[in-house]
Amino acid sequence: MKNFIAAELAGQEQNVSTAFSKQSSSFDEVDAGNEILQWMRTRVRENVLKFWHKGEHILELNAGTGIDAIYFAQKGYYVHATDNAPGMLGILEKKVCEHRLQDKITTQNCSFLELKNIKEQKFDHIFSNFGGLNCTPKLEEVIKSFSPLLKPCGTITLVLMPPICPWEMLYALKGNFKLAFRRFKRNGTPSYLEGVRFTTWYYKLEDVIKMLGDDYEVLNVRGLGIIVPPPFLGNFVQKHRALFKKLISIEDSIATKAPYYSWADHFMITAMKIK
Repeated sequence: MKNFIAAELAGQEQNVSTAFSKQSSSFDEVDAGNEILQWMRTRVRENVLKFWHKGEHILELNAGTGIDAIYFAQKGYYVHATDNAPGMLGILEKKVCEHRLQDKITTQNCSFLELKNIKEQKFDHIFSNFGGLNCTPKLEEVIKSFSPLLKPCGTITLVLMPPICPWEMLYALKGNFKLAFRRFKRNGTPSYLEGVRFTTWYYKLEDVIKMLGDDYEVLNVRGLGIIVPPPFLGNFVQKHRALFKKLISIEDSIATKAPYYSWADHFMITAMKIK
């Protein structure tokens, strides 16, 4: 049984790596063209910069093509950017050279299940954006591997997808129950990207807090995509720009309040290491 589970996990990791490597050539263009995603990314950055100080060292997981790594390096941070998709890392490394950020960004092909392979240093912060960690059923194992990599009072910021997304659930009114309730599957949800199948798991905020245990103090929680539609509805902005701005205003007023931050496309949690 253990060998079977190990083989399943290895297959999952390989499929995720293949899918995102295939997407790497178009990833930046898609990201830049999605105004909802850009709004979310801005809110994430605003959040982490409340807790970071220039000159600190960041370990970024699932760094992709380095959209955030480049941004933070240009702001004066040192980033060790990791990903398990060679295609993504290849583009990231080209950007590092183009922007002459070799002194600010280092890269490593590394799965978040193999963080023991990062041995160079300890970090002030660990950062994972936009649901990269939803690609593993072993989130608790990943979280437990953070402590040896963090300096005392270092922080982690994880942006994850929860089971309840109101916008997706509204699709039940259109009879699309597959989309409306896809996040509720206990054994993970089949996902497809660039013709490659892998599994996505959705995590409750309260379960993530339990995984952190007594080793961390939660500093901040915020929902992303509570009232604002999720990124896959990117054309919503062009059709309803005035409404989009109103929804942003409403969401900003409730995004850090319970229970709303748990009912979203993503939530982000920042916690400080205290042990």
